[in-house]
Amino acid sequence: MAVYNRITPEIIQVIPHRDFTVSVYFVDGKIVLYDVKPKLGKGVFKALADPDTFVDCCKIMNDTLAWDIERNNDPASCIDIDPDTLYALEHVGELKAG
Repeated sequence: MAVYNRITPEIIQVIPHRDFTVSVYFVDGKIVLYDVKPKLGKGVFKALADPDTFVDCCKIMNDTLAWDIERNNDPASCIDIDPDTLYALEHVGELKAG
């Protein structure tokens, strides 16, 4: 039986934007832009439809991009995104404030 043992680089910073995207920075220098807009209004993502909640609750939990909706720092109750999904996104290069 083959063993698949790929390790995704660590996420070191997440920066949420009011347009419902998040800049995700990995330790190896890769930067991706995760767009939540297609998920808004669906399932657990309904809680992120308010831009203030989206920005204020965004952080790194469970070693990945997450939203601490209950604001209790409980890793079991956050909305988080698989880090492999994030790392698979296209590298966007250096992001500049706009």
